[in-house]
Amino acid sequence: MRALIVEDEPRIARNLKRALETLPTFAADVLGDGMEAWERLRSGEPYDLLLLDRMLPGMDGLEVLERLRESGSHAPVLVLTALGTKEEIIRGLDYGCDDYLVKPYDTGELLARCKALLRRSREHPAPVLRVGSLCVDTRTHEVTRDGRAVELPALEYRLLEYLAYRPGAVVGRAELLEHLYDYNWEKFSNVIEHYVWSIRTKLEAAGEGRLLNTVRGMGYRLSEELGP
Repeated sequence: MRALIVEDEPRIARNLKRALETLPTFAADVLGDGMEAWERLRSGEPYDLLLLDRMLPGMDGLEVLERLRESGSHAPVLVLTALGTKEEIIRGLDYGCDDYLVKPYDTGELLARCKALLRRSREHPAPVLRVGSLCVDTRTHEVTRDGRAVELPALEYRLLEYLAYRPGAVVGRAELLEHLYDYNWEKFSNVIEHYVWSIRTKLEAAGEGRLLNTVRGMGYRLSEELGP
C-alpha cells in the first residue's frame, strides 16, 4: 500500500516514514507543504492512505482535506495534530477525516489505526483476508495456505496483500507498481513478473492448485478458481 505523509517538521516526518515502512504493508512518500500536497493529490497520484498534519505551510491541513473530499476522493485520512480539544477533533471529522490522533502519540497505536483504516476502506473489517485456502493476516503479516506457512519477503507480501484485498479482480501491472513503491516507482518497472513468479512458486510448493493467475495483456488475478 502507498501512503502520503504531509508533515512540515522534518524529524517527525522521518519518524513517521520509518514507522510505516517497518511494516511490509507500506511504501511512503513525504511532503512538507500543504499546497504541494494538494497539487500531488490533484494530479491523480494513487494513495491508499493519507497522514495529514493539521497546521502546514502553503495550505492548512483542513483545507487540503476539504479539497480532497470535494474532488470525490474517498482515500482514508488520518489527521495528526497538537490541537487536541474536542472542538478541533469535531472540526476535523466534519471536514472529512476518517480518524484523528493527537500528538504526542504512541507509534503502536498509530500503526494499528493505519491498518484499521485500510481494512475499512477496502470493506474488509476483519484483519484476516481469505481467498480460497489462502489466509493473509494483516496484523502479523503471516501467510498460510491450507494451514501451511508461506514465507514471503516484504515486497512479495505487499503485492499479495494488495491482491487479496481485491479477490477475483484483475489488477494491472502499472497499478501494482504504483502501490508497491514510492513516488519513484518507474525505476522498478521490470520486477512485477519476478515477484509474481516467486509468490506463485511458494503458494504452490506443496502441490496445491493455482490461485494467482496471469490474465494475458491485462494483469494478475487472485481467485479461488484454479487456473491452468
